[in-house]
Amino acid sequence: MQEAGRPVQLWGWGAAALLDPVGLLVLLSWASCGHPARAQESVSPILNMKLDSRTKTLSWNYRRNVTEQECKIDTPPDDSTSKTPQVNGNDTYFCEFPNSVLHRGANLTLNVTAEGAVFQEVLVFRNSGPEGSGAVNFSCFIYDLRFLNCSWSPGPAAPPDVRYHLYWWASSHDPEVECARYVVDPAGTRVGCHLDDLGDPKTTDYFFLVNGTSNRTAIRFLDFTPFRAKLMEKYRPPANITTAFNGSHHVVRWDDPETRFDVASHMLCYQLDIRRQGSSYTRDPVSTPACVSVLGPHAHP
Repeated sequence: MQEAGRPVQLWGWGAAALLDPVGLLVLLSWASCGHPARAQESVSPILNMKLDSRTKTLSWNYRRNVTEQECKIDTPPDDSTSKTPQVNGNDTYFCEFPNSVLHRGANLTLNVTAEGAVFQEVLVFRNSGPEGSGAVNFSCFIYDLRFLNCSWSPGPAAPPDVRYHLYWWASSHDPEVECARYVVDPAGTRVGCHLDDLGDPKTTDYFFLVNGTSNRTAIRFLDFTPFRAKLMEKYRPPANITTAFNGSHHVVRWDDPETRFDVASHMLCYQLDIRRQGSSYTRDPVSTPACVSVLGPHAHP
């Protein structure tokens, strides 16, 4: 712990450039200072602190042993997550924050204790570009088992020549893939993406990032928490719908639609809209839309 009366020393500033998405990192370090004879102990043990903004991984090295360590990310408006660092085979320490969103900016803090002294370094991440230049209203859905559609709108302050780019990946260990088939609006601005084949359903989450380029200004990127693949699927209509009259009731039967991911039968619901035919079609008051649990082939009186 810092001793009373000892000043806090600002050790310096540094900057690192990001390749994708575009942003700014500012490194701020401090440590409790001791007697000049203990200069080595007052030098931060933290080296090479940097952020991979795509995988949302903070990494660093140590110049000497530490006894305590904790990393934390703060993102606006009020989200804070703390992690216990991990270490890989080449003595690089890291913390992953896959559920954090960086496009509003973030402060990443590393607190460590070495030889009784407390050290802290903070990376300040900023999303470069004017506010309102990035994409907005982003959404994605899976349909017909293997196809994916994503859409977005240009930001309200986006320049006329903005060119958005969509990247997606299935895990933090996979390389990102850029959309190969963009959808454009009448002005020629990219506002969507269509993927023809998602391949086999091996993943439970999808990660997306939309950034942009312009000859006039930097464009802010837009990132997200992971998309749950099962919640993205838009199901086909039920198959093999039949009706029959058994003398007292009309029976409607159907088969469950084929789905990309395994879905328990009781998780599917259907709406029935039954109308009587006369001089005109009217809604049957006893058959207002209802959620019917799926238990195999269905019958509804």
